[in-house]
Amino acid sequence: MPSDSQPISLNSPAFEFKSGVVTIPALNLLSTDINAITHQLQEKINQAPGFFSNSSLLIDLQALPGQDLNLASLVEAIRDASMFPIGIRGGNQEQQQAANDLMLPVLSAHSSNTHKPRSQEKKISKIAPATDNAQNTTSTRIETTTITQPIRSGQRIYAKGDLVIIAQVSAGAEIMAEGNIHVYGTLRGRVLAGVQGNEDVRIFSSNLQAELVSIAGNYRVSEGILESERNAPVQIYLNKQAIIIQNT
Repeated sequence: MPSDSQPISLNSPAFEFKSGVVTIPALNLLSTDINAITHQLQEKINQAPGFFSNSSLLIDLQALPGQDLNLASLVEAIRDASMFPIGIRGGNQEQQQAANDLMLPVLSAHSSNTHKPRSQEKKISKIAPATDNAQNTTSTRIETTTITQPIRSGQRIYAKGDLVIIAQVSAGAEIMAEGNIHVYGTLRGRVLAGVQGNEDVRIFSSNLQAELVSIAGNYRVSEGILESERNAPVQIYLNKQAIIIQNT
């Protein structure tokens, strides 16, 4: 019987490499006590199970130089918590060898996009005052991404600088920015500003109905948003590691 399928040429491109930016949560270890880590990790996940479930996780060992750590037990605990470790950052030679044995890559302390030096964050988060020196103004200009179409459920948006959305954000969507986020429409889903660690950014929404709001890794889930803060125009900022939602 003849077949309608056409043979695929081995010379035809089957894939292509592209550079991209992916934000990955980092587990910055301050202790080698696996029991304590497991207990506190589960407590954190219970606060926002939808945010952490099936999430990738980078294990950061830079704060534990030279300390003994059962990396295999830690990886098992993370996987038992429904998260997926994708590699380690830092660590001594023994820890890095253990990561290799577990088929986890070892990332350079300078290669991850989960953090930037605070001095660099300050430079890009401040708007330069008016000046006649056009060259200085250009060097401090902040990149802004503007979207005019609704963000559908399942979509993920990432902006290198500020993000402006002139439409609604649906439940199940996720929007992220290294800078400020402005949503001129109903804001549902998850919204994460300052994802590179900038604590000076803010989130602005004309109608807050979000599942989760986060600034520089600090977050508040839907259950923690007051009724007076819902369905209203608000600005959200960070004050001493606490998320503040202010009606405007």
